[in-house]
Amino acid sequence: MAQALEVPLTTEQEKELTWARDHHGKSYLRVKCAAILKVASGCSVGQVARTGWLKAVREETVSDWIDRYLAEGLDGLLVGAGRGRKPAFSPCGPLLRTSRLSSGRSRASRAFAL
Repeated sequence: MAQALEVPLTTEQEKELTWARDHHGKSYLRVKCAAILKVASGCSVGQVARTGWLKAVREETVSDWIDRYLAEGLDGLLVGAGRGRKPAFSPCGPLLRTSRLSSGRSRASRAFAL
């Protein structure tokens, strides 16, 4: 069995993680806080990664969460700006199909024009 990682949490950090696990608005942050608290309570990182959630995560992922929390606090657990999938459509973006507007006729009306 893997040896449990020692996570040195102060009582203030433990209170902060418990509050965030129970009340934070972002669900992914609640999951990360719960994982850190489980490891701090004595569970191994591998056990938490494999069986602690609806979907298993890698052990390195849980270890990274712990390292980032110890270095930066709760801010280190937030997803950074610019991460994730970029939007396929932006209502404020440039209008790509200007030919239809400039000609005044749609493709369907041009197809059936005599």
